[in-house]
Amino acid sequence: MSFRALDLNLLKVFEALMTEGSVTRAANALRMTQPAVSNALARLRDALGDPLFVRSGTGIRPTQRAAALWEPIGEALERMRGALDEQVFDPARAQTEFSLSMSDYVSSLVMPDLLKHLGGIAPKARVHTVPNTVLEIGDQLEENRVDCVLSVYVNEAQQPAAIRSRSLWTVDYACFMRRGHPLAAQKRLSIRTFLNAAHVDVSLAGKTLPSYDLFLASRGLSRNLVATVNHYSAAYEVVRQSDLIAVLPSDLRSQSRQAPFLHAMPIPLRAPPRIVSLFWHQRNDTVPAQRWLRETLVGMFAKSE
Repeated sequence: MSFRALDLNLLKVFEALMTEGSVTRAANALRMTQPAVSNALARLRDALGDPLFVRSGTGIRPTQRAAALWEPIGEALERMRGALDEQVFDPARAQTEFSLSMSDYVSSLVMPDLLKHLGGIAPKARVHTVPNTVLEIGDQLEENRVDCVLSVYVNEAQQPAAIRSRSLWTVDYACFMRRGHPLAAQKRLSIRTFLNAAHVDVSLAGKTLPSYDLFLASRGLSRNLVATVNHYSAAYEVVRQSDLIAVLPSDLRSQSRQAPFLHAMPIPLRAPPRIVSLFWHQRNDTVPAQRWLRETLVGMFAKSE
Protein backbone atom coordinates (compact mmCIF):
# COMPACT_ATOMS: atom_id res chain seq x y z
CA MET A 1 0.00 0.00 0.00
CA SER A 2 1.45 3.37 -1.03
CA PHE A 3 1.25 6.15 1.56
CA ARG A 4 0.52 8.55 -1.28
CA ALA A 5 -2.67 6.66 -2.15
CA LEU A 6 -4.00 6.31 1.42
CA ASP A 7 -6.86 8.52 2.56
CA LEU A 8 -5.41 9.97 5.78
CA ASN A 9 -8.91 10.57 7.16
CA LEU A 10 -9.07 6.81 7.65
CA LEU A 11 -6.32 7.07 10.25
CA LYS A 12 -8.63 9.07 12.51
CA VAL A 13 -11.12 6.19 12.28
CA PHE A 14 -8.32 3.73 13.06
CA GLU A 15 -7.40 5.78 16.14
CA ALA A 16 -11.00 5.87 17.38
CA LEU A 17 -11.42 2.12 16.91
CA MET A 18 -8.21 1.44 18.83
CA THR A 19 -9.02 3.73 21.72
CA GLU A 20 -12.73 2.93 21.99
CA GLY A 21 -12.63 -0.82 21.30
CA SER A 22 -16.07 -0.70 19.67
CA VAL A 23 -17.49 0.44 16.32
CA THR A 24 -20.45 2.04 18.09
CA ARG A 25 -18.32 3.97 20.59
CA ALA A 26 -15.91 4.99 17.84
CA ALA A 27 -18.82 6.37 15.79
CA ASN A 28 -20.02 8.37 18.80
CA ALA A 29 -16.53 9.74 19.45
CA LEU A 30 -16.13 10.76 15.81
CA ARG A 31 -19.70 12.01 15.52
CA MET A 32 -20.21 9.71 12.56
CA THR A 33 -22.85 7.10 11.88
CA GLN A 34 -22.02 3.49 12.64
CA PRO A 35 -22.38 2.48 8.95
CA ALA A 36 -19.94 5.24 7.99
CA VAL A 37 -17.36 3.94 10.47
CA SER A 38 -17.92 0.37 9.25
CA ASN A 39 -17.41 1.58 5.67
CA ALA A 40 -14.20 3.37 6.65
CA LEU A 41 -12.97 0.21 8.40
CA ALA A 42 -13.68 -1.80 5.25
CA ARG A 43 -11.60 0.67 3.23
CA LEU A 44 -8.79 0.45 5.78
CA ARG A 45 -8.83 -3.33 5.64
CA ASP A 46 -8.68 -3.25 1.86
CA ALA A 47 -5.90 -0.67 1.83
CA LEU A 48 -3.73 -2.41 4.42
CA GLY A 49 -4.53 -6.00 3.50
CA ASP A 50 -5.42 -7.03 7.05
CA PRO A 51 -8.68 -7.46 9.04
CA LEU A 52 -7.22 -5.01 11.64
CA PHE A 53 -10.01 -5.74 14.15
CA VAL A 54 -11.91 -8.89 15.07
CA ARG A 55 -15.02 -9.27 17.21
CA SER A 56 -14.40 -9.98 20.91
CA GLY A 57 -17.23 -10.10 23.43
CA THR A 58 -19.21 -6.89 23.12
CA GLY A 59 -16.46 -5.04 21.27
CA ILE A 60 -13.53 -5.53 18.94
CA ARG A 61 -9.91 -6.61 19.47
CA PRO A 62 -7.00 -5.37 17.31
CA THR A 63 -5.05 -7.88 15.24
CA GLN A 64 -1.28 -8.15 15.53
CA ARG A 65 -0.96 -5.92 12.46
CA ALA A 66 -3.18 -3.24 14.03
CA ALA A 67 -1.27 -3.43 17.31
CA ALA A 68 2.03 -3.00 15.46
CA LEU A 69 0.69 0.00 13.53
CA TRP A 70 -0.85 1.69 16.55
CA GLU A 71 2.26 3.02 18.26
CA PRO A 72 3.72 4.94 15.28
CA ILE A 73 0.30 6.03 13.99
CA GLY A 74 -0.99 7.02 17.44
CA GLU A 75 2.12 9.02 18.21
CA ALA A 76 2.03 10.74 14.80
CA LEU A 77 -1.62 11.71 15.22
CA GLU A 78 -0.95 13.01 18.72
CA ARG A 79 1.93 15.16 17.50
CA MET A 80 -0.26 16.57 14.73
CA ARG A 81 -3.08 17.19 17.18
CA GLY A 82 -0.72 18.96 19.55
CA ALA A 83 0.56 21.15 16.72
CA LEU A 84 -2.92 22.05 15.46
CA ASP A 85 -5.12 22.11 18.55
CA GLU A 86 -4.90 24.92 21.05
CA GLN A 87 -6.85 22.96 23.65
CA VAL A 88 -5.22 20.45 26.00
CA PHE A 89 -6.80 18.22 28.61
CA ASP A 90 -8.16 20.47 31.34
CA PRO A 91 -9.01 18.43 34.45
CA ALA A 92 -10.91 21.32 36.02
CA ARG A 93 -13.44 21.34 33.16
CA ALA A 94 -13.31 17.78 31.81
CA GLN A 95 -16.48 15.73 32.11
CA THR A 96 -14.85 12.35 31.74
CA GLU A 97 -15.20 8.89 33.25
CA PHE A 98 -12.34 6.63 34.28
CA SER A 99 -12.55 2.92 35.04
CA LEU A 100 -9.98 1.21 37.26
CA SER A 101 -9.55 -2.47 38.05
CA MET A 102 -8.14 -3.37 41.48
CA SER A 103 -8.63 -5.68 44.45
CA ASP A 104 -10.52 -4.53 47.50
CA TYR A 105 -7.20 -4.16 49.34
CA VAL A 106 -5.69 -1.87 46.67
CA SER A 107 -8.97 -0.01 46.29
CA SER A 108 -9.14 0.71 50.00
CA LEU A 109 -5.68 2.28 49.86
CA VAL A 110 -6.09 4.17 46.58
CA MET A 111 -9.68 5.33 46.26
CA PRO A 112 -10.09 7.54 49.38
CA ASP A 113 -7.03 9.65 48.53
CA LEU A 114 -7.71 9.60 44.77
CA LEU A 115 -11.31 10.76 45.11
CA LYS A 116 -10.31 13.50 47.55
CA HIS A 117 -7.63 14.64 45.10
CA LEU A 118 -9.96 14.57 42.08
CA GLY A 119 -12.63 16.43 44.01
CA GLY A 120 -10.28 19.38 44.22
CA ILE A 121 -8.76 19.44 40.73
CA ALA A 122 -11.17 17.47 38.54
CA PRO A 123 -14.61 17.91 40.15
CA LYS A 124 -16.54 16.76 37.07
CA ALA A 125 -14.58 13.53 36.64
CA ARG A 126 -16.19 10.19 37.53
CA VAL A 127 -14.30 7.09 38.64
CA HIS A 128 -15.61 3.52 38.61
CA THR A 129 -13.81 0.46 39.95
CA VAL A 130 -14.23 -3.16 38.93
CA PRO A 131 -12.83 -6.30 40.59
CA ASN A 132 -9.35 -7.50 39.73
CA THR A 133 -8.69 -11.24 39.60
CA VAL A 134 -4.99 -10.88 38.54
CA LEU A 135 -5.50 -13.48 35.81
CA GLU A 136 -7.64 -11.12 33.72
CA ILE A 137 -5.32 -8.10 33.61
CA GLY A 138 -4.42 -8.58 29.94
CA ASP A 139 -7.99 -9.33 28.86
CA GLN A 140 -9.47 -6.36 30.74
CA LEU A 141 -7.09 -4.00 28.96
CA GLU A 142 -7.14 -5.70 25.55
CA GLU A 143 -10.94 -5.66 25.47
CA ASN A 144 -11.07 -2.04 26.68
CA ARG A 145 -13.14 -2.98 29.72
CA VAL A 146 -11.04 -0.71 31.94
CA ASP A 147 -8.65 2.19 31.47
CA CYS A 148 -6.04 1.01 33.98
CA VAL A 149 -5.33 -1.88 36.33
CA LEU A 150 -3.59 -1.48 39.68
CA SER A 151 -2.35 -4.89 40.72
CA VAL A 152 0.52 -7.30 41.10
CA TYR A 153 1.26 -9.48 38.08
CA VAL A 154 1.51 -13.22 38.58
CA ASN A 155 4.16 -13.83 35.91
CA GLU A 156 5.88 -10.78 34.46
CA ALA A 157 7.50 -12.93 31.76
CA GLN A 158 4.06 -13.60 30.28
CA GLN A 159 2.93 -9.96 30.23
CA PRO A 160 1.59 -9.17 26.72
CA ALA A 161 3.82 -6.84 24.70
CA ALA A 162 0.96 -4.34 24.23
CA ILE A 163 0.52 -3.90 28.00
CA ARG A 164 2.56 -1.13 29.58
CA SER A 165 3.35 -0.97 33.30
CA ARG A 166 4.82 1.27 35.98
CA SER A 167 5.75 0.07 39.48
CA LEU A 168 3.97 1.82 42.35
CA TRP A 169 4.78 0.25 45.71
CA THR A 170 6.09 -2.93 47.29
CA VAL A 171 3.63 -4.80 49.50
CA ASP A 172 4.88 -5.67 52.99
CA TYR A 173 3.42 -8.86 54.45
CA ALA A 174 3.07 -10.18 57.98
CA CYS A 175 1.60 -13.26 59.63
CA PHE A 176 -1.71 -12.25 61.21
CA MET A 177 -3.73 -13.93 63.92
CA ARG A 178 -6.33 -12.78 66.40
CA ARG A 179 -5.21 -11.27 69.68
CA GLY A 180 -5.48 -14.06 72.21
CA HIS A 181 -4.57 -16.73 69.65
CA PRO A 182 -2.56 -19.58 71.25
CA LEU A 183 0.45 -18.70 69.07
CA ALA A 184 0.33 -14.96 69.78
CA ALA A 185 2.35 -15.34 72.98
CA GLN A 186 5.39 -16.55 71.06
CA LYS A 187 8.00 -14.01 70.00
CA ARG A 188 8.63 -15.84 66.73
CA LEU A 189 7.07 -18.77 64.96
CA SER A 190 9.21 -21.71 63.96
CA ILE A 191 8.85 -22.85 60.37
CA ARG A 192 7.22 -26.10 61.49
CA THR A 193 4.72 -24.34 63.76
CA PHE A 194 3.91 -21.85 61.02
CA LEU A 195 3.33 -24.48 58.33
CA ASN A 196 1.26 -26.74 60.61
CA ALA A 197 -1.08 -23.96 61.80
CA ALA A 198 -4.43 -23.63 60.03
CA HIS A 199 -4.24 -20.90 57.34
CA VAL A 200 -6.68 -18.81 55.34
CA ASP A 201 -5.53 -16.88 52.27
CA VAL A 202 -6.85 -14.78 49.40
CA SER A 203 -7.41 -16.07 45.88
CA LEU A 204 -8.92 -13.21 43.88
CA ALA A 205 -9.95 -15.51 41.05
CA GLY A 206 -11.60 -17.83 43.55
CA LYS A 207 -10.07 -20.98 42.08
CA THR A 208 -6.30 -20.53 41.84
CA LEU A 209 -3.68 -21.45 44.40
CA PRO A 210 -2.51 -18.38 46.35
CA SER A 211 0.90 -17.10 45.28
CA TYR A 212 2.40 -17.86 48.70
CA ASP A 213 1.63 -21.56 48.24
CA LEU A 214 3.34 -21.46 44.84
CA PHE A 215 6.39 -20.04 46.60
CA LEU A 216 6.30 -22.79 49.23
CA ALA A 217 5.93 -25.47 46.55
CA SER A 218 9.05 -24.13 44.82
CA ARG A 219 10.88 -24.85 48.09
CA GLY A 220 9.35 -28.33 48.40
CA LEU A 221 7.10 -27.21 51.26
CA SER A 222 3.38 -26.87 51.90
CA ARG A 223 1.23 -25.39 54.65
CA ASN A 224 -2.09 -26.29 56.21
CA LEU A 225 -4.29 -24.12 53.98
CA VAL A 226 -7.86 -24.82 55.06
CA ALA A 227 -9.72 -21.97 53.32
CA THR A 228 -9.45 -19.32 50.63
CA VAL A 229 -11.59 -16.23 50.21
CA ASN A 230 -11.73 -13.80 47.28
CA HIS A 231 -11.58 -10.54 49.24
CA TYR A 232 -8.85 -9.27 51.53
CA SER A 233 -11.37 -7.72 53.89
CA ALA A 234 -12.96 -11.16 54.32
CA ALA A 235 -9.58 -12.72 55.13
CA TYR A 236 -8.86 -10.17 57.88
CA GLU A 237 -12.34 -10.76 59.31
CA VAL A 238 -11.92 -14.57 59.26
CA VAL A 239 -8.65 -14.20 61.16
CA ARG A 240 -10.29 -11.87 63.69
CA GLN A 241 -13.06 -14.34 64.45
CA SER A 242 -11.22 -17.68 64.37
CA ASP A 243 -7.96 -19.49 65.17
CA LEU A 244 -6.86 -19.39 61.54
CA ILE A 245 -3.73 -17.43 60.71
CA ALA A 246 -2.93 -15.66 57.43
CA VAL A 247 -0.11 -14.11 55.43
CA LEU A 248 -1.59 -10.74 54.47
CA PRO A 249 -0.50 -7.20 53.62
CA SER A 250 0.63 -5.49 56.80
CA ASP A 251 -0.83 -2.09 55.89
CA LEU A 252 -4.06 -2.13 57.87
CA ARG A 253 -4.77 1.55 57.44
CA SER A 254 -7.92 0.66 55.48
CA GLN A 255 -8.84 -2.18 57.82
CA SER A 256 -9.10 -0.12 61.00
CA ARG A 257 -12.12 -2.03 62.27
CA GLN A 258 -10.13 -5.27 62.44
CA ALA A 259 -6.71 -3.82 63.28
CA PRO A 260 -7.22 -3.47 67.05
CA PHE A 261 -8.16 -7.15 67.26
CA LEU A 262 -5.26 -8.55 65.22
CA HIS A 263 -1.73 -9.51 66.17
CA ALA A 264 1.05 -9.40 63.55
CA MET A 265 4.24 -11.47 63.60
CA PRO A 266 7.17 -11.84 61.18
CA ILE A 267 6.74 -14.53 58.54
CA PRO A 268 9.25 -17.37 59.11
CA LEU A 269 9.54 -17.93 55.33
CA ARG A 270 9.49 -14.68 53.39
CA ALA A 271 8.48 -14.90 49.75
CA PRO A 272 10.02 -12.65 47.09
CA PRO A 273 8.58 -9.11 47.24
CA ARG A 274 5.36 -8.41 45.37
CA ILE A 275 4.94 -5.07 43.68
CA VAL A 276 1.67 -3.30 42.95
CA SER A 277 1.98 -1.77 39.48
CA LEU A 278 -0.09 0.41 37.19
CA PHE A 279 -1.00 -1.34 33.92
CA TRP A 280 -2.48 0.15 30.75
CA HIS A 281 -2.76 -0.67 27.05
CA GLN A 282 -0.34 0.92 24.62
CA ARG A 283 -3.24 2.31 22.56
CA ASN A 284 -3.84 4.77 25.43
CA ASP A 285 -0.24 5.98 25.56
CA THR A 286 -1.01 9.29 23.87
CA VAL A 287 -4.66 9.86 24.85
CA PRO A 288 -4.52 13.12 26.87
CA ALA A 289 -7.07 12.19 29.55
CA GLN A 290 -5.54 8.74 30.00
CA ARG A 291 -2.04 10.14 30.21
CA TRP A 292 -3.19 12.66 32.81
CA LEU A 293 -4.82 9.89 34.86
CA ARG A 294 -1.66 7.78 34.80
CA GLU A 295 0.53 10.73 35.77
CA THR A 296 -1.86 11.47 38.63
CA LEU A 297 -1.78 7.89 39.91
CA VAL A 298 2.00 7.67 39.66
CA GLY A 299 2.44 11.03 41.34
CA MET A 300 0.19 10.02 44.23
CA PHE A 301 1.10 6.38 44.81
CA ALA A 302 4.52 5.56 43.34
CA LYS A 303 7.05 5.13 46.12
CA SER A 304 10.80 5.25 45.58
CA GLU A 305 12.53 2.21 46.90
